[in-house]
Amino acid sequence: MLLTVADVLATPVVQAGQPEVVCAANLDRPVRWVHVSDQAEIAHVLVGAELILTTGQALAAPESARITYLRSLAAAGVAGLVVELGSYVSELGPVVAATAAELGLPVIALHRVTRFVEITEAVHRVIVADQYAELEFARTVHETFTELSVRRAALTEIVKTAAGMLDASVVLEDLARRVLAATARHTSSAALLDNWESVSRLLPEGPGVVAVGPHTERWGRLILRSDGVPTPRATMVLERAAQTLTLHRMIDRDRFGLHQQAQTGLIADLIEGRVIDERDAIARAAALGLTRRARYVPLVIEVETVAESDPVAGQRRSAAVVEAVTHGLGRTGASALSAAEHRPAARRAAGRRTGGGRSATESPGAGRQFAGPHGVDERVEGGDSSGGAGERVAMILAVPAGSSVDEHLRVVCAAVLTEVRRAEGVRGAAIGVGADADSLLDTASQLAHAADVAAVARSMTGASSRLFFRSADIRLRGLLSSLRDEPAVQSFAETELGALLRYDIRHDTDLTGTLRSFLDLAGNKTELAKALTISRPTLYDRLARIERILAADLDDGESRTSLHAALLVRDLTAGSDEL
Repeated sequence: MLLTVADVLATPVVQAGQPEVVCAANLDRPVRWVHVSDQAEIAHVLVGAELILTTGQALAAPESARITYLRSLAAAGVAGLVVELGSYVSELGPVVAATAAELGLPVIALHRVTRFVEITEAVHRVIVADQYAELEFARTVHETFTELSVRRAALTEIVKTAAGMLDASVVLEDLARRVLAATARHTSSAALLDNWESVSRLLPEGPGVVAVGPHTERWGRLILRSDGVPTPRATMVLERAAQTLTLHRMIDRDRFGLHQQAQTGLIADLIEGRVIDERDAIARAAALGLTRRARYVPLVIEVETVAESDPVAGQRRSAAVVEAVTHGLGRTGASALSAAEHRPAARRAAGRRTGGGRSATESPGAGRQFAGPHGVDERVEGGDSSGGAGERVAMILAVPAGSSVDEHLRVVCAAVLTEVRRAEGVRGAAIGVGADADSLLDTASQLAHAADVAAVARSMTGASSRLFFRSADIRLRGLLSSLRDEPAVQSFAETELGALLRYDIRHDTDLTGTLRSFLDLAGNKTELAKALTISRPTLYDRLARIERILAADLDDGESRTSLHAALLVRDLTAGSDEL
């Protein structure tokens, strides 16, 4: 931290000069450098925050020249002026004191001859040491977060490390203002996160708020909660932590056996279009054991498991689920390709829709992973609504010629679910099914949709009573639930409702509730006035205010649809279970 004018004044070398404070204004100004000069026209070579040392030659001039000199220094942004009396002036006089006070320029007179070189050495030694400390701090930040990236630390550890370096509370949130990870310093977690959504919405953009995610695909914000103004150090730490968090979501840590890797790799190649010839696809699938059939069906099994803090135990759990799926297939004699994925104590967030909504990642030395419902399954720590971890297994099922697709699905899904639910630590499972096809390539393109269906089905009441789900079984709320963690969807909801939510926070109103009731009643104002027990004029005034705040026409069908969808997304991201 830079010395201030007051700090320099307190140094032994300055005190030895018997200093007199002629103008005490702004003694807390930081001193970036010390400059020695007797020239009257020195301001043009200064850049600001210098402490000027002089023997007073410029102050021996006529009154108007002295005033001009002081004004030029103030305009240049100097930290202060130190004048050694005796060589040119014996005193500074009331004109200098009055002008300095008017300009807010600290002025100090030294009554004894002082070696200016000793002042410059003392101050510059501290400045250089401070610069070295900053370089050391930057090196420590770089090494610390590089190490976290290399060993693929959890989000909570990354955030905790940033908070520890800054000795301040740090919060990681997604675009729906949900807290993904937080570390409280000098306060309790409850106090830090109390009414977080409202607090977050009112936070100004600035150095204490750093976006997380690739530039074109932001998925969250890292926020410093401190009473002080964020320093360059704080900005450095937050930005480096944000980079590490971004990398965290781009790296898949899972490991699979060679055969499973090969199946996972083929499914990834099919999804991403690296295999474009149907015959090549069938040949590669046959080489991995998939029987040639007339019809193929895409399935995704969403499994909820007990969270494991031990990564090794988590890998064992993954292997157990894959083994259970394989055993279930074997019991029925079914032929399928599968790609498995472990999600430790995670809630999926902000998956990126690329390549038509289908993508995959490659884990070093472990083969490629199944992409998940929205492309790369970029995930965040912090636990899902049920507090468990999860497994996902994608399959391409071959249906024997002459067999009914639905009948074959019932037999296979019953066997697979029975085996999976028997596995240790499994809390529940659901299967999503996409459209069947006679093409392996077309079937692979439906896996992302099947994963969407499975993820929604797993959260629906009564999921355990059905063997499998199709898109018709999850309806509109299911569709929005499958998309709720998409950054684009969260941004849409924020764009639609943000202004109204901020208005409600600032004015302690509930216009959002009025809008919700208005849309639920399909715009029937008479029924709405009755439901809210308010007069028609009062209702019209509220609706008019909503229209002004949102810059939307509530009589327009498309506007109503957009706002209704945004409210549904908000309900889902807020943890509503009304599916």
